[in-house]
Amino acid sequence: MDVVCKIEALFERRGATLYTGERLELRESVSALEHALQCAQLAEWAYADNALVAAALLHDLGQLMDGAANDELRDDRHELRALHLLRSGGFGPEVLEPISLHVQAKRYLVATDASYREGLSQASRYSLELQGGPMNAEQRLRFLARPFAAQALQLRRWDDLAKHPGKRTPPLAYYLDLLDDVLRERRQPARVMLA
Repeated sequence: MDVVCKIEALFERRGATLYTGERLELRESVSALEHALQCAQLAEWAYADNALVAAALLHDLGQLMDGAANDELRDDRHELRALHLLRSGGFGPEVLEPISLHVQAKRYLVATDASYREGLSQASRYSLELQGGPMNAEQRLRFLARPFAAQALQLRRWDDLAKHPGKRTPPLAYYLDLLDDVLRERRQPARVMLA
């Protein structure tokens, strides 16, 4: 089974699951699939390249990888959990790095933008504390030095906005085709121009 089929299977099995917390006020109002589709759509609307749209779609895939179909989604290092599957399936750093850094991007934004924290949902504020809270000055410098930090910051903003119940988006199949395109482009050998 290729990686796109595995991704589709994960969304089919657990995509209807809501982001939930122990307390009602920590629950998000969208399912994992709704959130992923909205995030990818926001990336497209911002004219992001296909790799970053793919990262937007897949940024929370790690939350879908463990547990039964009806289990609650957990937030323990989810940004890293799907990387092996995606890397072994052929995705490159232009997809993987924004995914792996999107939690760190939240920590960076909270530390550098006074209004950012106020815009976070209750669930995101709660998970921020579990994820290490705002970055200190040294952590911010290390984050900014990472390749794809700018893309991770863009992804983070879309992530925060992609929480509208019932919002119309393209279907999952549309974005699965985009994933196939990203993989196909990556497999094509570079063309060399001879002088």
